[in-house]
Amino acid sequence: MELRTRVSDGDRDLVVLRLQQAFADGRLGSAEMEARLELALTAASHGDLLQVTADLPELPDETVELRSAGGRIRRVGDWQVPRRLRIASEYGSVWLDLSRTVIGHPEIEIDLRLDCGSATIVLPRGATANADAVRVEWGSVACRVPGRPRPGAPHLRVTGLLPYGRLRIRGPRQWSGRWSGR
Repeated sequence: MELRTRVSDGDRDLVVLRLQQAFADGRLGSAEMEARLELALTAASHGDLLQVTADLPELPDETVELRSAGGRIRRVGDWQVPRRLRIASEYGSVWLDLSRTVIGHPEIEIDLRLDCGSATIVLPRGATANADAVRVEWGSVACRVPGRPRPGAPHLRVTGLLPYGRLRIRGPRQWSGRWSGR
């Protein structure tokens, strides 16, 4: 990576996470933390960001793998979303509801490997997703949320292979305020 290359908001957010972890670990005092945060948030290039974190350890590679041979993989409610999630299933469905989760990363990567099955991912309000790297053979991909990252909002990047299945990505359902059960 070229040190003069301009940084994005996502790059700055990752450095802020490293600084917060270093502060929580006791590696930085509060005055030094504030000074480094200011430098990180005003950084223009990757070289500027490197100066802020040069003496700090990298964040651990947080990858969680979920596997199923024939059952469902389901995550709902209040759960900690890892930075990288790999899901593999031979025959079964995947339901990931991120609408009430704890998301501590500006970008989340999900890699789906579903031989025969479908996946539904529900995002929190305002989140974005890009599923351009998902390949299907006898199925479909439907992404009903914006595809470009937005500052301050979580962004989901989905990759994978679904030979005989479909992927749906949507936002949370909104309650209409009316009772429709008659």
